[in-house]
Amino acid sequence: MATDHEKSHGREISWTLRAKQAPEHISQAWSGTSWIVEVVAEGTRDGKPFRATHLFLTSLRTTPKALLKLVRDRWSIEGWHWIRDTQLQEDAHRYRGNGAGAMASLRTAALNLLRFERFQSIRAGMQAVMHDITALLAMAQRQPSTETG
Repeated sequence: MATDHEKSHGREISWTLRAKQAPEHISQAWSGTSWIVEVVAEGTRDGKPFRATHLFLTSLRTTPKALLKLVRDRWSIEGWHWIRDTQLQEDAHRYRGNGAGAMASLRTAALNLLRFERFQSIRAGMQAVMHDITALLAMAQRQPSTETG
């Protein structure tokens, strides 16, 4: 068993991972499977309670702590992609060649500028600068604060 706790962005979440060795009939049906994994996430989002249970099969032979880190890292990547797709409709674009990389770089820069400006949501940030080139350029010219905290 492994646990982790996160408190940020209006969320407080506890993650619990339980893993047990896959029984023989599962190992035979899914070649190489070594673990059955259950990840439970529970806590609050914006003051509302939630609980989610996720089940996985994996062929990785590692510790529950390492498995939980891998699952959390994967969800972190998916969360970033979800923002890019839902807010910027990135998956709908059909850029080819160098255009795809250039546009991805521009979208990443835009998202980072909005985060740097501490917008509470990407949508709110986009709406604030969408038709205001002066505000957008001012954001791009600001320097990060050297203060900690």
